[in-house]
Amino acid sequence: MKKYRCTVCDWVYDPEVGDPDAGIEPGTAFEDLPEDFVCPLCGVGKDDFEVVEE
Repeated sequence: MKKYRCTVCDWVYDPEVGDPDAGIEPGTAFEDLPEDFVCPLCGVGKDDFEVVEE
């Protein structure tokens, strides 16, 4: 699965890890995150994330 980086603070959402602090289970694809998901570090929404090119 693709990882996504916050373009504001560079926090990376890794679907293999999820975001346990926000109740997001490991294995949750970025596309399947709730529409109101925000970056846990800076609070911006999904629109401010980009695919991490590996």
